[in-house]
Amino acid sequence: AASYILYRKERERDREIEASQPGPVDDGQESMILVKKADGSTYLWNGEDLRKRISFALTGLDVSMSVEAIETELRRGLYNEVKESELRKTIELNAKTLVERDADFAKFAARILLTYIYEEVLEWNIVRDGVAKLKEFHREKFRSYVERGIEIGRLTPQLRRYDLGKLAEALDPLADMEFEFLGIQTLYDRYLIIDKTIKPSRRLETPQFFWMRVAMGLFLREEKNAENWVISLHALYKSRRFCSSTPTLFNAGTLHSQLSSCYLYKVDDTIESIMIRGIAENAFLSKWAGGLGGSWTAVRGTGSHIKGTNGESQGVIPFLKLHNDQLVAVNQGGKRRGSGCAYLETWHNDYEDFLELRRNTGDDRRRTHDMNTASWIPDLFMKRLKARGNWTFFMSNEVPDLHETYGADFERRYEAYEQKAKEGKIFGRTIPAIELWKKMLGMIFETGHPWMTFKDPCNVRSPQDHAGVIHSSNLCTEITLNTSADETAVCNLGSVVLDSHLDAEGNIDHARLAETIRVAVRALDNVIDINFYPTKPAEVSNLRHRPIGLGVMGLQDCLYHRETSFASEAAVEFNDEIMEAIAYYAYEASSDLAAERGTYSTYKGSKWDRGLLPQDTIDLLEKERGEPIEVKRGGRMDWTPVREKIAKQGMRNSNVLAIAPTATISNIVGSSPCIEPAYKNLFAKSNLSGDFIELNASLVRDLRKLNLWNADMIDKLKYFDGELKEIAEIPQHIKEKYMTAFVIDYKWLIDAAARRQKWIDQAQSLNLFLPTADIRVLSHMYQYAWRTGLKTTYYLRTLGASNIEKATIDAKKAEPTSQPKQYTQEEKNACSIEAMRNG
Repeated sequence: AASYILYRKERERDREIEASQPGPVDDGQESMILVKKADGSTYLWNGEDLRKRISFALTGLDVSMSVEAIETELRRGLYNEVKESELRKTIELNAKTLVERDADFAKFAARILLTYIYEEVLEWNIVRDGVAKLKEFHREKFRSYVERGIEIGRLTPQLRRYDLGKLAEALDPLADMEFEFLGIQTLYDRYLIIDKTIKPSRRLETPQFFWMRVAMGLFLREEKNAENWVISLHALYKSRRFCSSTPTLFNAGTLHSQLSSCYLYKVDDTIESIMIRGIAENAFLSKWAGGLGGSWTAVRGTGSHIKGTNGESQGVIPFLKLHNDQLVAVNQGGKRRGSGCAYLETWHNDYEDFLELRRNTGDDRRRTHDMNTASWIPDLFMKRLKARGNWTFFMSNEVPDLHETYGADFERRYEAYEQKAKEGKIFGRTIPAIELWKKMLGMIFETGHPWMTFKDPCNVRSPQDHAGVIHSSNLCTEITLNTSADETAVCNLGSVVLDSHLDAEGNIDHARLAETIRVAVRALDNVIDINFYPTKPAEVSNLRHRPIGLGVMGLQDCLYHRETSFASEAAVEFNDEIMEAIAYYAYEASSDLAAERGTYSTYKGSKWDRGLLPQDTIDLLEKERGEPIEVKRGGRMDWTPVREKIAKQGMRNSNVLAIAPTATISNIVGSSPCIEPAYKNLFAKSNLSGDFIELNASLVRDLRKLNLWNADMIDKLKYFDGELKEIAEIPQHIKEKYMTAFVIDYKWLIDAAARRQKWIDQAQSLNLFLPTADIRVLSHMYQYAWRTGLKTTYYLRTLGASNIEKATIDAKKAEPTSQPKQYTQEEKNACSIEAMRNG
């Protein structure tokens, strides 16, 4: 296109300008600069340490630049009398800018930063001591690290119980070589403990100390072979086979070991419950890095009678505004913002106002700009929508049992209340279901909220259906646990790195996977006993049921390794295969723990106890719903041994699997996030540590094999926003392999999710992607998710118009390269204007 030719000319001009800028002198006395220390003294810097850092950082890498050119780039911006701290920052930032030139520079830049971390923490010097002594320095400094952490009140004195010498021998700085820059920068900025008692403050931990501290923190109550278990978990961490959740990484081994990620609560219809459970207790949970998700459905809606004052309620919205402001006021230990999600059932008479909570227009007193919202949708609503029937809103205080029931029982009660409303005995307001659906879809396009989550699949398939009701999911829609007046549900998370469990041919390494899961499940179970609980209801619930949430990340990386497009039946089958294996080993590990430590206290009567595993419950949902669940049944493994173990030994944990988003921890381990396809093949990512270039390393390797990786290809990737479709020289099979999130049809994402959900006892954080805001496609997408039996969905991601078409006259003149969207008849019928008009 003409626009691309203009873009290339601009880039050539930019390169000429860059080339004309004066760089540093190659070597000798003239390349020395004066560096100013913090105390004001100066010294001559000749770059010897920089050259050693570069040599270390290039170990085993294949980058498309000479050592001399790299040194020139890293020296850019240096000047005489530069501060020592600025010298380091400049070199790190210059290393970071190289990432867009070649994927291996992500590791190169990480290693440059690592050398500075080692110097800061270990008092090691790359010139004086050399990289060969790094392991020795780690061993020698480990005990003093633990003692210093205890002395300044950051680490628990219980860490002294370990044989620190034995643990120090397991420290392996060579494993740090696998970090990428985004990962190590995130670790440095947010996770490594800082000694703030000295000026200037400095990091107390290297990455190896950090991993060991977390592992030590999780086995403090292990009675036998504690050091061996610590070393086993540390080995998983350092080799990127498993990673615990952010709160665990923040707090394990510290004085306040709040290690749990998720809290689920239910607010009842009293001012005491609203202010204590909904506001005050949530503030304590948020303070200690817990993400909040809770049901507000029981709170009576606008216009309801208040017996105590003989007045009328203003409904749930003003209280949600209070909750929003509480999340802003109390952040997560100063490390990340407080986060929460409020859930409301679709029959609540304030539901239409709830839909608008995230709008940027309207009365700001009835807006919650900082809080997420989610719809808790009963199957009956989806059936009414399909049948183009009506939907009735009720005041929750007049129909209190609706929130406590689901499935056929809910439907009977709902229809009985509809009859009462027709007779004028209770409040009821009826609208066409399609009209409400249109508002729900419109708000998702406008605000991204409320998310769509499905009440009945969560409850019908719950292993704990004998012990209560699931009233909502959590902040990220992957946790489905019972809540009540005396229980705030808690879940402790960690994720298996899938791509670290494939062999050279891309097949699942079952022995390696089973061992990873055995250690991970034990560590997650330990969290329950070690944990610091900010509130009593959280402690009661967690000790009673002992749920954990083992998830995954690196799915996209697995598919790259297997030469498989995300948009393929082969990818769907792989999702089925690997999730079955994870479920098999995870449920087996929990059962083996039960044999050793005993079952959780409410095991009797659970689905586990009744011989029902998650894959068996799809038929239960189908029977309860009265409609087929569109997912392939069956598996590849012989489940008889696991079933026999559970029947004999029971289960240690009420719930075991849940796929969380892993947004930050996948950055740390350098893996693709959870179950998501690649966002783009080249893009800028922002987080609390700054802006980072993400370049698809697997794509670079493939293009290099084809002799297609060069500066011109980088320019094309930038111009086409990291998409390959319009780049003519790239072969079609490469384009298919590297299809990105907005190019992949949503059905592939949902089909893969449905196969995974078959094996999972909780749920999964499933983001969905649409390139354009098309309400017909959106309607069909969410109805399809429901028909396949999914329990929840998470964010809807859409592209802005500026990302779809270049806003230039030349681009508009260019011939269109793709055909307009062709709708199936099913999509046309799903949410057509005629259907909306006619109900």
